[in-house]
Amino acid sequence: MRNYSFLNLLLLISWITACQPAQESESVSTPSYQQWHKITLSFEGPETSEDAEDNPFLNYRLVATFRNGNQTFEVPGFYAADGNAAESSASSGNVWQVRFAPNTEGEWTYDISFRKGDSIAVSTDTNAGEPVAFDGEQGSFQVVASDKQGRDFRAKGKLQYVGERYLQFAGTDGYYLKGGAGSPENLLGYVDFDGTEFGGQEGHKDGEAPVDKELHVYEDHIRDWNEDDPSWQGGKGKGIIGGLNYLAGKGVNSLYFLTMNIKGDGEDVWPYTGYEERYRFDCSKLDQWEMVFTHADSLGILLHFFTQETENELLLDNGDLGTQRKLYYRELIARFAHHLGVAWNMGEENGYAEFSPESQNDDQRRAMISYFKETDPYQNFVALHTHAAQKERDEILEPLLGYEDLDGPSLQIGRPAKVHDETKRWIDLSAEAGKQWVVNLDEIGPYYHGVFPDDIDPEHDTIRYEVLWGNLMAGGGGAEWYFGYLYGDSDLGLETWRTRNNIWDQTRYAVSFFHDNLPFWEMETADDLVDTEGAYCFAKPGEVYAIYLHDATTTNLSLEEGNYSVQWFDPENGGDLQSGSVDEISGGSTVSVGNAPSGGDEDWVVLIRSQNG
Repeated sequence: MRNYSFLNLLLLISWITACQPAQESESVSTPSYQQWHKITLSFEGPETSEDAEDNPFLNYRLVATFRNGNQTFEVPGFYAADGNAAESSASSGNVWQVRFAPNTEGEWTYDISFRKGDSIAVSTDTNAGEPVAFDGEQGSFQVVASDKQGRDFRAKGKLQYVGERYLQFAGTDGYYLKGGAGSPENLLGYVDFDGTEFGGQEGHKDGEAPVDKELHVYEDHIRDWNEDDPSWQGGKGKGIIGGLNYLAGKGVNSLYFLTMNIKGDGEDVWPYTGYEERYRFDCSKLDQWEMVFTHADSLGILLHFFTQETENELLLDNGDLGTQRKLYYRELIARFAHHLGVAWNMGEENGYAEFSPESQNDDQRRAMISYFKETDPYQNFVALHTHAAQKERDEILEPLLGYEDLDGPSLQIGRPAKVHDETKRWIDLSAEAGKQWVVNLDEIGPYYHGVFPDDIDPEHDTIRYEVLWGNLMAGGGGAEWYFGYLYGDSDLGLETWRTRNNIWDQTRYAVSFFHDNLPFWEMETADDLVDTEGAYCFAKPGEVYAIYLHDATTTNLSLEEGNYSVQWFDPENGGDLQSGSVDEISGGSTVSVGNAPSGGDEDWVVLIRSQNG
């Protein structure tokens, strides 16, 4: 009887179990992101604030280590207030963040180090301080191909210095030529950014160039803002976002701006919570900067960060690489190094002591340059801006030739006629020293006018010929346009980029000509192959030649044997390639390239390509 009852009990239990709904096994889905797209990891830590006695920027250190196969990126993080400060203007909260842009598809893992200690943010000792809060947290995610196309940097990959004359896109192996906006230098002195105001002295230090004491509004460019574009706090930011849209539409692909001009010309840009502060950062302002920079990525615009200017190069730690300077650089790297087009510029007119009793020395320059290479997990391009005069330029750059952590000079040249030769000179000197520099022209003189507005100089003949094509035909990396201070929409007072509409067009024509017609990364300057005074020649001998003729309609070219096609390009007005008086020529001697399509003395570019297969 007992056996029968036990059997019935087992059957009852089995029946009850079978009638229960199936229990799903616990699983955690792996997040999925796209290659080159920004990933933001947020962590809840101690409740604190920008002005807390225990400084969250200095006395906490967040580092995320990302791994994919043999790749490891140690990415610094930052205090983010409430995690939504761009919208909330919060200065307190318990959120820390890390931003990362994965360069490879597949599975990634990460682990988090979060430690607390006195000045730990600038310590390189991994065991400094003590672990707190979310220290030791781990995770993983999948990365798939980007869905972006066109100008968007996420369709191309990160711009990298690769030891050659040009930056290269990591995702496509394509090379980059810069055609950028170099004004206003105080781009970020913008009315819609939190905590942005004027501080310090009134007027320019030389008494000649008065500072426009109004923050930028960029009102003219509000019409260029689109409904799906970013803004913050109920519509702020439309002027600067619209301005980027306008520039991208004109083909502009880089943007020059200061991140700190305390005691400088504009005195309206700094990342700190106040003009006199050096250790605490404005979370909401920097998050709003990030929204603008993210939009620039989507438009294919490189971010040219000028970290200081000549008037304030001794402001932090008297020019040394001390706690203030390290903290400032680390914050820039943590918040912005993930962007796909980044150039870190160590300082405008570095070493020029006219406006200060002293300037940084060679050791201080090397120290700050190397800090970026040691701290930036992406190894972004590092440059140094020069003074306009050759003597000062040589004094600063010559000791840095061959220095492993400097990737190129950011040339300022006072006389346009010097650009071609100076570009060639620094390309050659750097190659001979064992570290090939990317040589960009980032400021052109005379300093008081730079590039005139279109209503004064609509043709821009000198700038186009001597500067734009002068740099490119020497093997340079491209140019950014500076606007001086004597004319409307100046370097500090610019409100609309439309005043230089024609130079944007002419720059786009030049950059497109190089990309569409030339293997420019394999070519070198070869002016001695042509016999016309003032002509530039850029060549891969026996294969392709480009000749810039200024006020001339023909030239003779020393040409290797073979048959070649001849076409002409109008650098002022752009358009398709045109036919001249001859369509083909034969090499083996010095030969005429024929006559240009029109008989007037205009600027022309002659394109000669081998037909020998």
